[in-house]
Amino acid sequence: QVQLVESGGGFVQAGGSLRLSCAASAYIYGLSCMAWFRQAPGKGREGVAAIRTGDGSPSYTDSVKGRFTISQDNAKNTWYLQMNSLRPEDTAMYYCAAAMGWGLCSYTKKSTNFDYWGQGTQVTVSS
Repeated sequence: QVQLVESGGGFVQAGGSLRLSCAASAYIYGLSCMAWFRQAPGKGREGVAAIRTGDGSPSYTDSVKGRFTISQDNAKNTWYLQMNSLRPEDTAMYYCAAAMGWGLCSYTKKSTNFDYWGQGTQVTVSS
């Protein structure tokens, strides 16, 4: 069973930056899409960014466009979320997720369509 392990979360002031990492414990055969989700207290899980692993094509929800960048290092089975110009409303638990097979790869992809999940890493942005 492949495991995803996130790291890089923490506490930062508004305007600051963090880089989240998501490392897979092994190569994921059939992997097609990696995504980052977040969940703030009392709110549902929200897709933030996704990357089509075959060609590196990214997508972002509007609230993070221009501030967040999703990327991948295939040699390391690791994915990243660079977060700049952080805002208090970015405060949430962040999760990475992996999907196999064919289908849409977008931040709008339903969470139920992902096959593997990490345990989450907390990001807290103070005003």
